[in-house]
Amino acid sequence: MLLPRASMPNLQRLFFVALILLLVGCQAHNNGSPESIAHKSLPPIEVGAQQYSAYLPLLKDKRVSLVVNHSARVPAGDGKSVHLLDALLSRNINIVSIMSPEHGFRGQASAGERIQDVIDSRTGLPIHSLYGNTKKPTATMLDNVDVLVFDIQDVGVRFYTYLSTLHYILEAAAEQGVSVVVLDRPNPNGQFTDGPILNPSFQSFVGMHPIPVLHGMTLGELALMIKGEQWVDHADSLLLHVVPVAHYDKTMPYSLPTPPSPNLPNDSAIALYPTLCFFEGTSVSIGRGTDLPFQLIGHPSVALGDKRVTVTPNTGASTPKYNGDTLYASLLSPERVSGLNLPLLLNTYQTVTGANEVFFTRPQFFDKLAGTDALRLAIIDGDTASAIKETWREPLDIFKAKRAPYLLYPTKEYNDAT
Repeated sequence: MLLPRASMPNLQRLFFVALILLLVGCQAHNNGSPESIAHKSLPPIEVGAQQYSAYLPLLKDKRVSLVVNHSARVPAGDGKSVHLLDALLSRNINIVSIMSPEHGFRGQASAGERIQDVIDSRTGLPIHSLYGNTKKPTATMLDNVDVLVFDIQDVGVRFYTYLSTLHYILEAAAEQGVSVVVLDRPNPNGQFTDGPILNPSFQSFVGMHPIPVLHGMTLGELALMIKGEQWVDHADSLLLHVVPVAHYDKTMPYSLPTPPSPNLPNDSAIALYPTLCFFEGTSVSIGRGTDLPFQLIGHPSVALGDKRVTVTPNTGASTPKYNGDTLYASLLSPERVSGLNLPLLLNTYQTVTGANEVFFTRPQFFDKLAGTDALRLAIIDGDTASAIKETWREPLDIFKAKRAPYLLYPTKEYNDAT
């Protein structure tokens, strides 16, 4: 049916309004972000472990030991994945042993729990613990090894101990003439460079290098930096090969396909971990022994929030702080841009001490996490978050210049101690 000529302008106006609404809706669906649109057009990320052609030639006819845990999984199609151990055995690589970090090969041990050497029930391979009496591979462990393959998912925080395990792997390999292949994985906190630089006098297994709490690097980049800055003995003789993540830059949001440890079960916990871990040196619980580890702060006698949460032992927290007690808790969710949340730390200190309770119950451990005693003393002195972060500015600039030659991926930092 033909429309009367007089109705045509109205119809055109309706058409253009509908077109505009459609375009706006499409933009909203894409979050209106050029970065998000660009990332959607990129090929999917490929972790180092799935790029077989880049490293299988390095393993051919070699005796290989894997430094892995449960996070060393490789896509196998149809949304499925297999452990790197199985993937390499199916490709006839001669695996002679496995070495496991904190939380063990299966990733279920509690934080700080000593891991024992065992035999893998399925493959019969020896599993050497690198978290217990021995944190560095011994000459005996490496006696029949030509290549160490390191594939562990990290979270980009100095005191997360997988980095310390990497350090000792590199040092032992350099001493024994064993080559190392690091299969890199994304850093879910890779857009942040924040926190105090570690003072060497506070060096420990929860902080071994002069880097900030949030260093903005992957373990592959850090392996290159450890060698290049000669942070291990015999670094010049270290035979190191890093397989980078393909199609990756640090502006990308990255949700870990496998929880890296029992108390970091999801993206929220991983984003909050850099800040909440400091409470481990205090009287405040961060939710170990609850369903929300590293997603709350709580205290049995100080009202830190309006939620009531009871602490009981569970996987990854066999002896949690305040076991059996009910906490006054505040449930937390990270902002889109997190980094270190100093105001949360400072405000909680004021609340706890204002209730005449002790806050720093483990001051030495707090200082190990911070890599300095300056942060704890500044909190006690009542310094503001901006004043504390200002003291980090120049050291962070120096660090970023030093790390620049070792970076493998583009990065855009959202929080540089401002």
